[in-house]
Amino acid sequence: MRELAVVLVSGGMDSCVVLALAARDHDLALLHVTYGQRTWRRELQSFHALADHYGVSRRLVASIGYLREIGGSSLLDERLPVPEGPPGRGIPSTYVPFRNAHLLAIAASWGEVMGARRIFFGAMEEDSSGYPDCREAFVQAFNRLVEVGTRPETRLEVVAPLLHLRKSEVVRLGVELGAPFELTWSCYQREDRPCGRCESCVLRARAFREAGVPDPLTSAPGR
Repeated sequence: MRELAVVLVSGGMDSCVVLALAARDHDLALLHVTYGQRTWRRELQSFHALADHYGVSRRLVASIGYLREIGGSSLLDERLPVPEGPPGRGIPSTYVPFRNAHLLAIAASWGEVMGARRIFFGAMEEDSSGYPDCREAFVQAFNRLVEVGTRPETRLEVVAPLLHLRKSEVVRLGVELGAPFELTWSCYQREDRPCGRCESCVLRARAFREAGVPDPLTSAPGR
């Protein structure tokens, strides 16, 4: 019998590959969280498209719009410009303070109720924007929190299989797994077509270029 896993699916390319990995060996429950980000409608569309692609009916969409009220991120506050170009030094303004703790807490609550054994999380430390809540130390600390904050019989672990991969390696892995990149969305600024300029678009374009694979989102006719 396959164990149940909760998969955090933002709708982006990394979570798509994590979903493809989890689908090989687990029954799936898919979680998407909206938190007031600029492109939440488009990301939600990608989430449902990916869930449909993998035939997953067990899905939860949670809203934590209070993060928008807290602010502190250019993804949430439209008065702040979204950085364009490749990541610079330091933590970029797109970092949403402690966001992943909120997301993983929802996943842990849902996972404990359902008796899930794993939470799949698409964090990347090696080749990303440098968010502090995407580091191995954060994942380890959160697993300790789950251990001490759930029922004694709960056996739930956060796993981050992409943590030490480069984005180009994620693309190659996704191709190997048949991940539907055409259903994903990465742009921080637009919902109709990728802007091609924000940090997320730049990282995605570089990853596909280095992997030697065309990005179906931008290489399709009319894009």
